[in-house]
Amino acid sequence: MQMNTPRRKAARGDAARTNTVRSGAAGRKSIRLTRRGRILLGAAGVVVAGAAVTVPLLVLTHGAAGRATSLVVPEGWRASQVYDAVDKALALPSGSTRQSVGTAGLKLPADAEGNPEGYLFPATYPLDKNSTPQSVLRYMVDTANKRFGGAPVAAGAQRDAMNVYQAVTIASIVQAEASNRADMGKVARVVFNRLQSGMPLQMDSTLNYALDRSTLDTTTADTRVENPYNSYQRMGLPPSPIDSPGEDAMRAAMNPTPGNWLYFVTVKPGDTRFTADYAEHQRNVAEFNVERKKRAQQSPQSAQPSG
Repeated sequence: MQMNTPRRKAARGDAARTNTVRSGAAGRKSIRLTRRGRILLGAAGVVVAGAAVTVPLLVLTHGAAGRATSLVVPEGWRASQVYDAVDKALALPSGSTRQSVGTAGLKLPADAEGNPEGYLFPATYPLDKNSTPQSVLRYMVDTANKRFGGAPVAAGAQRDAMNVYQAVTIASIVQAEASNRADMGKVARVVFNRLQSGMPLQMDSTLNYALDRSTLDTTTADTRVENPYNSYQRMGLPPSPIDSPGEDAMRAAMNPTPGNWLYFVTVKPGDTRFTADYAEHQRNVAEFNVERKKRAQQSPQSAQPSG
């Protein structure tokens, strides 16, 4: 998340989350299961991938003949990354899986309007000679429906006056914004506190999704982009999830950590600070900028935008 008056290069740094809100008219209060470990999902033969969201590489396992036999989809991948991974796993021309979405017969919530973002569940998927983009996508969406359709998720969503699709959207933001599992509940609480206070979310993760990028720097011009995913300009939740959340993120969205926080910033790895006081947050951001400058001086590469 960024400052309400971003600098020309409003910094966040490696794993940093600079989060602020500005007060405004009351917004709509419409409010994306895995990280560590491998969990069997029953007879379907799918296992939850324990890959961290920062893993950018496609992970395939191959049989003796060299053909891919399974595909790992890490937590936090966007649909576009999944499409590319399926194309590569099935040795298809680029764009084949994306083009197959409309013919895959995906069982998505009505709110999704045919967009599977958030429902391409992060897991390890078996592949065989009969696998097609449509069958792989159906497998992923069916797995998501099983994981998201359970009673705890439904009960948690109802308790917070939201539907399951909105809960998945919040989980996807938590997945993108939290620098570690321990912080997920607090990040979720910040999201809820802002929604309930009529404040814009101002999340860099949603803005990066709008701009189809992943970066550590957000400029003032970026925050003025006209896009429904620009949570600096638009109130409430984005129109869809922004990635595929894991179980921990979903759990955090269902059970946010109690607190009054409105701001957070990861000053340095392992040191994320949450506060309800804007002045304190400003001091934390100043410290973050000092730390980021030190890292940039030590390693010029660390100063470059990611993605």
